[in-house]
Amino acid sequence: MELPDFMSYANKFSQSDFVEKISRIAKRAGAKLVYAALILYYTLQSDKVSKKDKAMIIGALGYMISPLDVMPDAIPIVGLTDDLAVLLYVLKKVWTEIDPEIQAKSKEKLSKWFDDDEIEEIHDLFKEGE
Repeated sequence: MELPDFMSYANKFSQSDFVEKISRIAKRAGAKLVYAALILYYTLQSDKVSKKDKAMIIGALGYMISPLDVMPDAIPIVGLTDDLAVLLYVLKKVWTEIDPEIQAKSKEKLSKWFDDDEIEEIHDLFKEGE
């Protein structure tokens, strides 16, 4: 799959829209997408991350929030695969900047929305199509 120009979606990102969307789609999206989104969201709040990386994160989260993307989210399962691809692409780019505490905070938040068996899918975070 070819990734869209997610940076054009940077103006779509806001904290309130992110929280609203992630809580609304959590179960439908799956633990992997939510975990990737949470890691990026919490990384965005870190003062240890470069402005360039923050710009990429804002673009990716804006893309996820936007109702106008390559595959509309309303299409079951398929509608969120482009969102996951964009999130994972950016996550790979900034992975070295991600503090283990952010990963732990993201996993803790996941446990409020998902059962243990659903959380298992995050262990292979960078394996797409599962």
